[in-house]
Amino acid sequence: MITVEHLTKRYGSTLAVNDLNFTVAAGEILGFLGPNGAGKTTTMRMLTGYMPPSGGTATIAGFDVLEDSLAVRQRIGYLPETPPLYREMTVQGYLHFVASIKGVSAGERSPRVDWAMGRCGLSERRHQLIRKLSKGFRQRVGIAQAIVHDPPVIILDEPTVGLDPKQIIEVRNLIKSLAGDHTIILSTHILPEVSMTCNRVVIIQKGQVVATDTIDRLVSQSDNRTQYELKLTGNLEPLQTALGQFPGVDAVQTQSDGDNHVVTVTTAGETDVGPELTALVVQAGLKLYEMNRRRATLEDVFLQLTTTEVTSEDEAFAPETEADS
Repeated sequence: MITVEHLTKRYGSTLAVNDLNFTVAAGEILGFLGPNGAGKTTTMRMLTGYMPPSGGTATIAGFDVLEDSLAVRQRIGYLPETPPLYREMTVQGYLHFVASIKGVSAGERSPRVDWAMGRCGLSERRHQLIRKLSKGFRQRVGIAQAIVHDPPVIILDEPTVGLDPKQIIEVRNLIKSLAGDHTIILSTHILPEVSMTCNRVVIIQKGQVVATDTIDRLVSQSDNRTQYELKLTGNLEPLQTALGQFPGVDAVQTQSDGDNHVVTVTTAGETDVGPELTALVVQAGLKLYEMNRRRATLEDVFLQLTTTEVTSEDEAFAPETEADS
């Protein structure tokens, strides 16, 4: 459904997007991730026809974003980081206006608007002025305008900004329900949302793809270790001796306050050795109050791939900022 090949964008001497290559299959939800200034928003603007690329190609549903820009825009629903709202209009009036400029026929316009308001929890706010809505409800209006014309491709830039936890869950469920019939690119800094929503992720840094795969594969390739945090009371010496002889233990860290201890044990591999560690604690004569098992997460992978020292070149990616939009 979406194919990006060698996509490049320059701002003068600054290379904001550098030779991007990735694909998104029909019906897939792709997480598009990167730190501030990495080139995410610039990429999404090129995909939506907002700005032309300096090089390379991108096609949406078979149409080239540069040569067939109008056809591409007709097939995309786009929610930018700052929703394009007319605050003096009512929710319903604004969505009717958006539906009309997006080519929804007069006979289909009201049903499409009602559908979009229903999906985004706006039906009871249909006659309210947008300027009187909370930030969370304005964000919902932004999502509604992106889906009102039932596009095959939906591109969402930070769709849960300003929402409370209940609203975040509702938007997450909405996005997941749209998959299958729609191809979705989701850009967000809330990594747990990506883990719970997306089939696959693309991570970019300094305008280049640094990883693309399913979340499970990225996590397993990143760090094949497991950490156990044990909260204990008693004499630690017998346990420390036993852990030194325990196969697969890479590291042991201890924080103590008198007879109270927090011991972090790092083991190689993904095999759960919690029962064996519990047995060692009992044999050592300590009291175990709590044990937590922690494996690598998408956040760990993201930080590993994108944490670099900020340079003046990074700061030059000014067009990525909200102020530029």
